[in-house]
Amino acid sequence: MKFYLSSFKIGDKSSELARLMSENKKIAYIPNAGDYTNASHKRKDWEKSDMESLQDIGLTVEYLDLQNFFGKTDSLRKKLNEFGGAFIRGGNTFILRQAMKLSGFDKIFQELLQKDDFVYSGYSAGICVLAPNFEALKIVDDPNDKPYKELQETIWNGLGYLDKIILPHYKSDHPESADIDKEVEYCKKNNIPFKTLRDGEVIIIE
Repeated sequence: MKFYLSSFKIGDKSSELARLMSENKKIAYIPNAGDYTNASHKRKDWEKSDMESLQDIGLTVEYLDLQNFFGKTDSLRKKLNEFGGAFIRGGNTFILRQAMKLSGFDKIFQELLQKDDFVYSGYSAGICVLAPNFEALKIVDDPNDKPYKELQETIWNGLGYLDKIILPHYKSDHPESADIDKEVEYCKKNNIPFKTLRDGEVIIIE
């Protein structure tokens, strides 16, 4: 698997995301980090903007709501095999992790790691979820927001691909930037490995 990890939205290296994709230019847009209990009415506009940014670099985008696959891991696996990559939007990392568990995306992710023709991309919560643990994220993301009746416990463990947690929106023109500074201090105090990303910055792993 290849990775395109942006702090905010598609980031400043969108042409690199297009390059990383294989001949299969179809990408799944996964919106579930935005499944807040009290989701903003602006959510659809936000997602439309995200999807258009992917279309602008030549990708074919399909909206893939993990809620449609809760308890249907085999169906999700079959669906994801249609794509050359996935783009996971930002929002609440704890909610995204719940959706990944309920749909089996977390298990399928381990299988996708073996593929060299699949790109995992996204921003904010979509990249924070790759960490070993979410302890530091409770300052910004509410761990107690549980929108899915099927799961009413907080999951503190991430997908564990990275050995550190990425803290997006660092020193940026973003409403969460001040709280990111608090997360940095929390990580330092508690010896939690971390890496900061400013909005616009992207980490590429291939």
